[in-house]
Amino acid sequence: MSKPLHLIVACAENRVIGRAGRLPWRIPEDLAHFHAATAGQVCVLGRVCYETWPRVHDDGRQPIVITSHPTVARPGARAAASLPTALAIADELPGKVFICGGERIYAETLALAGTRPLHLHLTLIHATIEGDTFMPEWRHLAWREVSRRESTDDTHRYTFSTMALPACSTP
Repeated sequence: MSKPLHLIVACAENRVIGRAGRLPWRIPEDLAHFHAATAGQVCVLGRVCYETWPRVHDDGRQPIVITSHPTVARPGARAAASLPTALAIADELPGKVFICGGERIYAETLALAGTRPLHLHLTLIHATIEGDTFMPEWRHLAWREVSRRESTDDTHRYTFSTMALPACSTP
């Protein structure tokens, strides 16, 4: 049985999520939120995200790396050549399935709208930030906001939102 998919992402108003393989901001509250949400869960992510996330194996996370080079994965991680293969593996593992990036993985997951329930855990940074990696457009989908919380730190104002999009029912 297909599990709901939980996309988790922080992005700027201009949809930037990265620059030169890294986050272009440092927001400790968002990082803590990300680690708490994904702890003990299945984390589907691309190779660059996997290689740049030092805590990917901590706190009981079960990483599934989408890569054409299966030797990239370290012990404790599974490799998959495509998102459909990664999701087939994820559906068999215990825990929620979190989609942790990058841009292509988010795009392929959003394309599944209507076929599987999607949840978007979004930290929207209220700024325009320079970057080279973007969150695909998500606002055109009929999300239902489940929760919302505003926050700030010394340099940014941001909103934590959780939105849900059910799968379409078939007659």
